[in-house]
Amino acid sequence: MTAARFPGRRTPPPTGLRTRPDLDALTGLRSGKPSFYPEYRVNAERLRRVIVALDRISAALVRTMEGSEALVRAVADAAADHLSADWVILGLVEGELPDALPRHVVLGPDGVEWADLGLVPDKVRRHIALVQAGDAASGHSGAEHRSHVHVPIRLDGRTVGGFVAWTPPDREIDETDHSVLRILAGQTAAALQNCALLDRSERLHARTAAQAEDLRARNDELTRAQQELGAARQREVLDNERHRIARELHDSVTQYALSAGMHIELCRSEISDPNLLGHLDTAKDLTRRAVEQLRSAIYALNDDDHADKDLPSMLRQLSAVHMPDELRVEVAIGGTPAVLPHEHEQSLFRIAGEALFNTAMHASASRAVVRLAYQTERVRLSVSDDGGASPDQIRRTLRAASVRGPSGEHRGLVNMDARAREMGGTLRFRRSRIGGLQVQVDVPIGGTAGMEVS
Repeated sequence: MTAARFPGRRTPPPTGLRTRPDLDALTGLRSGKPSFYPEYRVNAERLRRVIVALDRISAALVRTMEGSEALVRAVADAAADHLSADWVILGLVEGELPDALPRHVVLGPDGVEWADLGLVPDKVRRHIALVQAGDAASGHSGAEHRSHVHVPIRLDGRTVGGFVAWTPPDREIDETDHSVLRILAGQTAAALQNCALLDRSERLHARTAAQAEDLRARNDELTRAQQELGAARQREVLDNERHRIARELHDSVTQYALSAGMHIELCRSEISDPNLLGHLDTAKDLTRRAVEQLRSAIYALNDDDHADKDLPSMLRQLSAVHMPDELRVEVAIGGTPAVLPHEHEQSLFRIAGEALFNTAMHASASRAVVRLAYQTERVRLSVSDDGGASPDQIRRTLRAASVRGPSGEHRGLVNMDARAREMGGTLRFRRSRIGGLQVQVDVPIGGTAGMEVS
């Protein structure tokens, strides 16, 4: 009978053309053999072990960021777990990967690390020496290869370390195990190299940061030195100018004032009119006061002793020299003295001197009080008197002098206002508690305040 007569019946393919079953094609096993299922189970178990081993390898290699010590121990644990080994050695060749620590790890039964090599078996100690020497450790018998394995760790074509393991009698080492260990060895070499590069980069970063900090400190020192040099040059220019002005005052203005006093005295000797004599006496007294103030100004301009003194000392000295006999000056210091820039102390000293000069010359005062108060965020300087000056009139005078621009009139008030503004401070005029005028300057410590005149 032919296939055409029986359409529902399949004709077997000719001999030699029979196709392999799907399981045969996928697993490499022939289902026709009686050993198919046992072989399938062996291959499935091998595949499972490979997957688990690769997972352990991945988990070990991600320890790179923790440093070489954590990486080496994690890799040794992965090898021991995969082989169910009695003993595992991971060692590095002497001179290779010098930054990697520890240089060897020995895991005994149950995965316990043996740090004391004097307690391990002789075969383990001997193989550690072979690995550290870079020996391939060949020459084992065929039977030994079923329970003993050597896998070198290579980097850039050279041996930098190796794995050595012994398995129990019921655990034979096959080609799959060799493949897994070769993968582990290759990845371990790359991971150790990455650890070394990471460690070097961190050290380089730390060294660079330290150098940057050192450069910043040196730059700050250079900046301060430049500022001090600039300030010194400025002080030199100012000192030269002060001395020049002092000489001019002494050699010209003071002499003119003295000459005026002499002529007044000469006129008094030739005039008998009481009214005229009274006017001449007043002129003589004014001339005497002018000479005293000129001498005080000359002394202040020539005085360099205050250069190295603090502000309280300079104020006490200012109140004690060349003040008129009829003016009693008191100095009060409050709070904890704070460190101020040298320029600020000089400016406050000049403001106090100008205020006392105005008090002596124009206020007809008998008492003046200089107060310096150190507060949390500012320093307050005030000069109060019991004279007859009006704060409103002083403010109008200052505004008018500021509008007119530089001239010979009221330059003292304008200079006081300019110094206060340069320090980021405020200058105020108000009625003092002792009855006259109070000049008050507030200067911020370590900051900038608003600038005003009130």
